Amino acid sequence: MSDLMAPPELKSGPPGPSGAGGLRGALAAMADRVRGGDLGVAPVVGGLVVIWTVMQILNPVFLSSANLVNLALECVPVGVIALGVVFMLLVGQIDLSVGSISGLSAAVVAVLFVDHGWPSWLAILAALVLAVALGWFYAQVFNRLGVPSFVITLAGLLGWLGLQLWILGPKGSINLPFDSRLVTFAQLDFLPPWLAYTLVAAGAAALYLTGHNRASQRRKAGLPATSERTLVVRSAALLAGLGVAVWYLNRDRGVGWMFVLFVGLVLVTHYALSRTKYGKSMYAVGGNVEAARRAGINVKTIYTSAFVMCTALAAFGGILAAARLAAANQSSGGGDVNLNAIAAAVIGGTSLFGGRGNAFAAMLGILVIQSISSGLTLLNLDSSYRFMVTGAVLLLAVALDSVARRSRATHGRA
Repeated sequence: MSDLMAPPELKSGPPGPSGAGGLRGALAAMADRVRGGDLGVAPVVGGLVVIWTVMQILNPVFLSSANLVNLALECVPVGVIALGVVFMLLVGQIDLSVGSISGLSAAVVAVLFVDHGWPSWLAILAALVLAVALGWFYAQVFNRLGVPSFVITLAGLLGWLGLQLWILGPKGSINLPFDSRLVTFAQLDFLPPWLAYTLVAAGAAALYLTGHNRASQRRKAGLPATSERTLVVRSAALLAGLGVAVWYLNRDRGVGWMFVLFVGLVLVTHYALSRTKYGKSMYAVGGNVEAARRAGINVKTIYTSAFVMCTALAAFGGILAAARLAAANQSSGGGDVNLNAIAAAVIGGTSLFGGRGNAFAAMLGILVIQSISSGLTLLNLDSSYRFMVTGAVLLLAVALDSVARRSRATHGRA
């Protein structure tokens, strides 16, 4: 499970020239990584299981197919924003303005689409271009003037909130047409069952093929590689798990297209971070910026890309949130959106110290946060409890990261 937390180039493989010992060797390697401070996603998955178990005991409706369909859809807007936050945390920086940028983008889309009659796709494109420009501006201030990202984005939080209020004008709220493709996509569009099962089978096959190809390349190079049995078991487990999940969700409305989009973004981001030179450069900059610079990495370009990806995904998440609510208003991107997006990335396993984490952190983290919110709502408890529970989970996640970081440092000196 810890394979999800760092690119393959930064991890050790199972012992032996060809993954000797099969599953036993893989488990031994996992135990070594845990002793070295690499906890992977185990604490997050374990926490999610505990949360779901407790919520189901307190309210049997929690794990109903209807509630899980809603839970999946509600995860998407803030989850997409959290995906952008992962980029910033990987390079050891922070963006405090993601909530304001998401609200500003929602306002831009609503004004251009509803008030000015632009096609929805063109309004979305305009909002994304604006977000990219804001991210580039952040990067220039950071790279050229040396202003800390905390200060830059804190100023952005205030400035873009003011711009959002100015764009919306005196009425303060704009409703999106319920029959527009933007709204139906976020609220009413679900995969047909056959397509959902086809995507599950394709995902399991892709997991096996990519693992098989990589193992073959490592064996040819004389390096440790995952055994064939482990690859088959892993793919079969994914096929069975996702198949059961799809079957259960299909008892209600099924799998929403918006959730599929989120999963697609996570997978593309994971590939970019774990399988490309760009991704290795991001981990290198977050791990040790001076060493990365001496290795020939263009550090300023990496920082710029992180700022741009963060603001672009924040804008996209804000647009999806507006589509989900069929409205953009003065509270769009406000409230706890900003903190939940950052908390989701950290709870999911992305280190605040830079250099560790990946795209799956956004998905796992937002599942934890949204599960807490959904469960407490079903129990008719107000938001005060949600804030306190989420804060406790966040503190626990950061504490585990700090302990793991200290353990890795000790293990490295041993």
